[in-house]
Amino acid sequence: AEATDAASGMIRQLGGAVFGMQVGQAVGTLAREVFGSSDLGLPLLERPGSALIPATIAAYGADLDAPADEVRHFLAVREAAHTRLFAQVPWLRAHLLGAVEAYARGIAIDTDAMEAAVRSIDPSDPEALREAFSSGVFALERTPPQEAALRRLETALALVEGWVEQVTAQAVAPHLPHGIPLREMLRRRRAAGGPAEQTFSTLVGLELRPRRARDAALLWATLEREEGVAGRDAVWDHPDLLPTAEDLDDPAGFSGRRAAATAAESEVDAALASIFETGTTGASESPAEDAPGSDEPGEADKTEDG
Repeated sequence: AEATDAASGMIRQLGGAVFGMQVGQAVGTLAREVFGSSDLGLPLLERPGSALIPATIAAYGADLDAPADEVRHFLAVREAAHTRLFAQVPWLRAHLLGAVEAYARGIAIDTDAMEAAVRSIDPSDPEALREAFSSGVFALERTPPQEAALRRLETALALVEGWVEQVTAQAVAPHLPHGIPLREMLRRRRAAGGPAEQTFSTLVGLELRPRRARDAALLWATLEREEGVAGRDAVWDHPDLLPTAEDLDDPAGFSGRRAAATAAESEVDAALASIFETGTTGASESPAEDAPGSDEPGEADKTEDG
């Protein structure tokens, strides 16, 4: 029994150490690679604001075929677009963080599985722990509710990134000759696995697929072309109006599907209004018999009196 208790205690300590290694690795990655506060897509600041890291931008821009000032301006516009979106959509921050919290509430460490995994590992050997961590030995299995939360988060982050990408491209087009290459540069960065992908993959298990952000940008561009800027941004009026993961599968058809759904809802509302109006009209046309408080006798009283 004592040996079992000792082993359980060691496993709990090991679990804490491994999670600490995960956090440390993620924070170290972010410190070296993020351009600013919007790189993760999540609102890191309590209030909408902008922040850039000049050293990281300079190091990354040194390998690009674009002037350093254009790189800085491009990333500054992206940061400003991200800030504007969260400032004008007050519910968005809670929506994203709520998806993260929904996932976190379901996290549970399977100590039995971890114990089986570490039987061949020397806990005092940091290198062995690092190898086990990198091989996925301590990966947490996700529950169905967690899968649903991650799907919502992935879709919402893709919509944020796609909107920011589209707005930034329009804003810099008249001013930055390298605007299009810089846009593609960020897409390639996502495809290669930037800090956002690495952090979420390590701590949350979320794989941000670049295709989702590209599809989201196409959806916003199509919506703007068909309904204008006001129609595009009206989608952010309420969480229920946001495109779904299925909409990202067919971004070009989102506007048509939304119009069809709106028309169907209008028909239902009109039918209900007609039913209620008919019922009200019928009730008002029916003669009142022996209404309370009436001084006039009913038909039966008249017959008896007669």
